[in-house]
Amino acid sequence: MRNLTSLFTALVLGLAVLTVPLGAAAQDGPSAEATAAGTAALQAIDEAISTKLQDAAAAAYDEAIGEGASPEDAAAAATDAALAEYAPLLNGDFILTSVLFLVGGFLVFWMAAGFAMLEAGLVRSKNVTMQLTKNVALFSLAAIFYYLIGYNLMYPLGDWAIEGWFSALFPAVGVLEATGIAAAGADDIGYASTASDFFFQLMFCAATASIVSGTLAERIKLWPFLVFVIILTSIIYPLQASWKWGGGWLDEAGFLDFAGSTVVHSVGGWAALTGAIILGARIGKFKDGTVHPMPGSNLALATLGTFILWLGWFGFNGGSQLAMGTVGDVSDVSRIFANTNTAAAGGAITALILTQVLYKKPDLTMVLNGALAGLVSITAEPLTPSLGMATIIGAVGGLIVVFTVPMLDRMKIDDVVGAIPVHLFAGIWGTLAVVLTNPDASLVAQLTGIVSVGIFVVVASAVVWLILKAVMGLRVDEEAEITGLDVAELGMEAYPDFTKG
Repeated sequence: MRNLTSLFTALVLGLAVLTVPLGAAAQDGPSAEATAAGTAALQAIDEAISTKLQDAAAAAYDEAIGEGASPEDAAAAATDAALAEYAPLLNGDFILTSVLFLVGGFLVFWMAAGFAMLEAGLVRSKNVTMQLTKNVALFSLAAIFYYLIGYNLMYPLGDWAIEGWFSALFPAVGVLEATGIAAAGADDIGYASTASDFFFQLMFCAATASIVSGTLAERIKLWPFLVFVIILTSIIYPLQASWKWGGGWLDEAGFLDFAGSTVVHSVGGWAALTGAIILGARIGKFKDGTVHPMPGSNLALATLGTFILWLGWFGFNGGSQLAMGTVGDVSDVSRIFANTNTAAAGGAITALILTQVLYKKPDLTMVLNGALAGLVSITAEPLTPSLGMATIIGAVGGLIVVFTVPMLDRMKIDDVVGAIPVHLFAGIWGTLAVVLTNPDASLVAQLTGIVSVGIFVVVASAVVWLILKAVMGLRVDEEAEITGLDVAELGMEAYPDFTKG
């Protein structure tokens, strides 16, 4: 305690001597005496810190040797002790990055509300309660199963059962740091708290499952869908994510995906596409060779959901900087926010103009999905583009939505909310667009990531969907689909006072 008191006293005196004007001498700078006193104060600070660290290290070394440790282990204990003493001067990175993960994480959590509102608005009124139920349930299941299986499968920490492909930490539950730790007790004092990292990464995992929900709306049974969510969030998503974000083979190959255009969004898109093909279209959607539109129940909710997702994306992309302890990091996070925002704007305006040109009237649902496609497109690389280039990248995402939605209709693939064009096709584009602005990106590496993740997710999803179809059945019967899943599956309507739509 006396050392700390001396340290701060010296610091205050040193700063005071160096900065407070001393009478007439202030006109010409500090006097020689003032400069000498300031130098002495700073030397006293340095000596106090050095002494404190040396004493802590020596005490830890002696204690370890006294307990029978080897000299090497005792030296490691001495280093840990010195770090614990010095950490308050260095912990800014750890603290601020942890805060970035927590703030980014609860913004991405808010995207769960965005998905729920978007889906509730774009399905017919007789299926709204089902979509809301699915969204609450899928997030909750993701939280549990990512903890039980997914987190350690996704982050092997260099410990691979199959090098670069499969974690040796599987199966094992996620373990957080102990309560009330000092710096020496942190799992990684140079990074962030384990709990903040777990919380942030969980939100990405849950978002992947949300993508699947909207595509398969209005005809899939609740429980088979939720079983698929368990497999997706505990095995499929974490395993392929480990190939890139866990330091696996895709990372070694130079594949770049800053915040997950492929790792998150295309995974949800591939799983949704596979499910939509196996499940089939809604009754009456494609009849007599024509497409019959099935308007959503509440475009106000869909618009609210889009704005919530837009907001959450700042955490999604900004938090993926994975650091906030320096001026450069904070500047980069700010740049990511700005690029993310303008990409969404580019996608929305492109969809607005294109639908006016193609259909003679703007289509709000296309505009909403255009904004989301712009966000997905910039997610693979939101840092390196200029504002202008980010706008263009997002605008191409909006263009993709406008042209691929009718393409899916021609292929008789029924995607209720447009998630496949937004998350899969725009995700592929965004991953390829990295080469336009990041000099470290390689087109071959980007294509390798897109194709390998796509093949894995399609095959794994198809196996799960087909097993569920055989064992539980995927689709509600015709009567239930016509009546609506709210009444048939849940016995509870979202809008009981209104006519069924």
